[in-house]
Amino acid sequence: MKKRIIILGSTGSIGTQTLDVISQYPDRFAVVGLSTLGQGEIFLRQIETFSPAVVAVSDEETAAAVRARADLHRTALLTGPDAMTQMIAEWECDLVVAATSGSAGLCPTLEAIRRGRNIALANKETLVKAGQLVMGLARERGVHILPIDSEHNAIFQCMAGQRIEDVRRILITCSGGPFLNHTREQMERATVADALAHPRWRMGPKITIDSATLMNKGLEVIEGHHLFGLDIDRIDVIIHPESIVHSMVEFVDGSVLAQMGPTDMRLPILNCLAWPERLASTMEPLDLCEVGRLTFREPDEERFPALGYAREAARRGGTLPAVLNAANEVAVRSFLDERISFGEIARVIRRVMDSHQTIANPTLEQIEQSDQEARRRAEEYALAR
Repeated sequence: MKKRIIILGSTGSIGTQTLDVISQYPDRFAVVGLSTLGQGEIFLRQIETFSPAVVAVSDEETAAAVRARADLHRTALLTGPDAMTQMIAEWECDLVVAATSGSAGLCPTLEAIRRGRNIALANKETLVKAGQLVMGLARERGVHILPIDSEHNAIFQCMAGQRIEDVRRILITCSGGPFLNHTREQMERATVADALAHPRWRMGPKITIDSATLMNKGLEVIEGHHLFGLDIDRIDVIIHPESIVHSMVEFVDGSVLAQMGPTDMRLPILNCLAWPERLASTMEPLDLCEVGRLTFREPDEERFPALGYAREAARRGGTLPAVLNAANEVAVRSFLDERISFGEIARVIRRVMDSHQTIANPTLEQIEQSDQEARRRAEEYALAR
């Protein structure tokens, strides 16, 4: 039988690439549901191509376009802020691909876990914001969380058949982003176009800016802590500009396993869609002779303070990771809107973290309250610049 897929955030970078992979295996996968926060024209083309049973739309402009141009006798339309969660609750599937950007994926992901659906997770903010709750519920319901992020997918593959107690540490690789060799002064003057010019990966604007600040790696440290149950001090970040080694696992006997592959997100996406199987791929194979050499170096947390802030939030725990994430989302949006400079992204995050009174072992309601308060403070600080 075909594996039935629901995609949260189908019009984003991961969502569109997931549909590209699915289209190559029409006998293995069926699209049950799609959701979007916008991007009406792309979404309409996806509905026409994949004929999902249901679509969930958060904004009214896109919903109106779907009503006017899609065949609603064939595809049900859900609208409003809770549409994704409603879709998960009312339509059966075998796998939910959580590919939304930012915090929007948390509630529908929790709903999917409650209903026993496996999750292919590309939304790292879900675990950063509420990792203890998400992973605890997943263990309780016997749900598999399959990481799509290339780094965590690499660790997931290296850990196959291994015991977590035999792991000394994991090494998350990082391209270094567009500002790897820039001074702090050069980064202060960086434009939005400069920050969006990632040297290796084609991604959405938010995650691309996170890659430029290295906040992306900080969030991945927190995500890895929850996914694999390792202490923060056993998770290292290492700069690897070639982006061929996607991450590594070092074991207590000194052995290091690495997962390598081309810089193509369709590879980890296919791994998650097909799991526990592997499907033959038409992607160009990796040619190490053509690559020539692989280089590694330590990140500079003085030039990229966001990485250190994320580690600090992870160690202190409680509501602070959610606050870090919320402040970062607001600061990145402010930079993309050209309201603050690139260097001010980290300074806004620092001020919001310093103003927060951390709650240990928070409920979901307390996490959401802390998230909203952090967003309000971040907006105030951004407007004051």
